[in-house]
Amino acid sequence: MAALAAHAVPRVPASDDEVVETLPVVAGWSSQQHRLRRELAQRPKDEATAIAAASAYLELAREQGDARYAGYAMGALQAWETAPPAQTPPAVLVMRATIAQFLHDFDGAEATLKVALARRPNDAQAWITLATILRVRGRYNESDAACRSLGRVGPALYGVACLAENAGLRGNHDDARQALQALLAEPALRDADKAGTRQWLLTSLAEVEELAGRQAEADAAYRKAVAAQRSGYLLLAYSDYLQRVGRHAEIPRLLADEARSDAVLLRLAIAGAAARGKSAQGAQSAQTAHDAAEELRQRFEAAALRPGTTALHAREEAMFALDVQNDPKRALELARLNVRLQREPIDLLVFARAASAANDSAARGEVKALMQQIGLKDARVDATL
Repeated sequence: MAALAAHAVPRVPASDDEVVETLPVVAGWSSQQHRLRRELAQRPKDEATAIAAASAYLELAREQGDARYAGYAMGALQAWETAPPAQTPPAVLVMRATIAQFLHDFDGAEATLKVALARRPNDAQAWITLATILRVRGRYNESDAACRSLGRVGPALYGVACLAENAGLRGNHDDARQALQALLAEPALRDADKAGTRQWLLTSLAEVEELAGRQAEADAAYRKAVAAQRSGYLLLAYSDYLQRVGRHAEIPRLLADEARSDAVLLRLAIAGAAARGKSAQGAQSAQTAHDAAEELRQRFEAAALRPGTTALHAREEAMFALDVQNDPKRALELARLNVRLQREPIDLLVFARAASAANDSAARGEVKALMQQIGLKDARVDATL
């Protein structure tokens, strides 16, 4: 892939009329979303319309796993593209930072959020986004501070859950579990319109249980979360859990209705590789897994032709190299690159698994040092090393 990238030649259209690529039709858009597009074209400087359109595009990027829609989301905010931050509405800054976060531009997102918060310190969405970015980067103390600010300006539930997630990462599993369970016991969360909140809290609880090494409790929380409300993040997290406990055959059924994003294809390919040769896997499912792996390989090769994109996909490529291609050396290289950018538990776990598979004692030491540096406690990593 690196060789292909080194010899890639940019294609320059001969004129503005030349079609470079035809993008896929935006399927699944509601009439409201189509209306937003029309309104944005008519009133590109209307703040509410621009943010609503950007949100719709970003949601599509998340659902489809296609970063081009994130580019559309940023384009919806182009009326303020050249405006200095002081003359850009704070809500636009927060939306811009959210898009940057999706594109893994964590430095840019953090800087933009801090500018927005300096002008509007009571913006709960900005605080929770900042807390999440700091958590992803392994800066738990700073994330705690953002969580506490969130608790002061927004609903108490979000501040408590935010701090509980950080507590779980530090190894305070009992405190985190009790806090999340107390929130889930609130009568107000039984309402049908709170299904999304219940699912988020249950997913967080499942992740805490995984950190603590309590597999049965994690499985129960994941199943309750899926029953409450399905989401792309939840289904991927549960798929990874099923992979870790050897229940690979359940993954294709879990992801059957999901868009074929890179992340979904990766889980299907891993499930197929794990089940390869087992009698329980039929010819059709084996072919599906093979097709997913081949499609994903081609996508990674295409992405490698675009300069500066390897780090953005390093986690997924590391998992692909390790669990599908059986190339631990390549996986370790990518996992090491990935943790420079993001340090969620899954990132350290992939790093640890690659180090162990490559039988690289120095890399194992790197994982342990990084865990100690950021303060992460994860029973899965401990078992791997």
